[in-house]
Amino acid sequence: MTGPTRRSSRTMGRPPVLLVILAVIGIGWFAIPLVGIVARTPWGDLPSLLSDQVARDALRLSLIVSVITTVIATILGIPVAWILARTEFPGRSIVRGLVLLPLVLPPVVGGAALLFALGRQGLVGAPLYQATGIVLPFSLWGVVIATTFVAMPFLIITVEGALRNLDPRYEGAAATLGASRWRVLFKVTIPMIAPSLAAGLALTWARALGEFGATITFAGNLQGRTQTLPLAVFIALESD
Repeated sequence: MTGPTRRSSRTMGRPPVLLVILAVIGIGWFAIPLVGIVARTPWGDLPSLLSDQVARDALRLSLIVSVITTVIATILGIPVAWILARTEFPGRSIVRGLVLLPLVLPPVVGGAALLFALGRQGLVGAPLYQATGIVLPFSLWGVVIATTFVAMPFLIITVEGALRNLDPRYEGAAATLGASRWRVLFKVTIPMIAPSLAAGLALTWARALGEFGATITFAGNLQGRTQTLPLAVFIALESD
């Protein structure tokens, strides 16, 4: 048996008992709450619950908002990821910190920050309201702004990591053969980071679909206007 084969056999051997115990506890940490919610869900009443007008409105709004959020995150997030991964500029670490901030801020604090910035009396919201009469909070676009604020970092981080790990020789070879920058981007770069891009889009969409704290703080909980599915579920649980 060769050396690499012996090393491979040792690597794939029986794991330490303590490691298995900790892994089982870790898996249970995720599985038990899911089992609990499945066990307590009134499956027989599910058709009537889904036929309720409030639930339908909330589901429709959540799907619309999550799709719009994903589109906006794609348009804005990919350029940010590209700049962070491929360029050197003063303050790059500050920009990366700003991108990461929504991930560590409590969602309610993020919603309050949006109010202070974009509310009717906010830093940007006040002149916007005076000039155009547009009020962003407590509207559909308020929901989109809140969900994009908390969800777009997932796409940026995922795509930035993929771009950093991409071998630039492939792009260089395409450019040497006469491909323009845009052609290199769409024919070489994006196809090569497609799995990471798809993962980032999925995470962004899922985060937008499940957003609660920033949404209720910045956009409120107005049925048919800003009440997304997580907010409707919260109200239903409160009334039980």
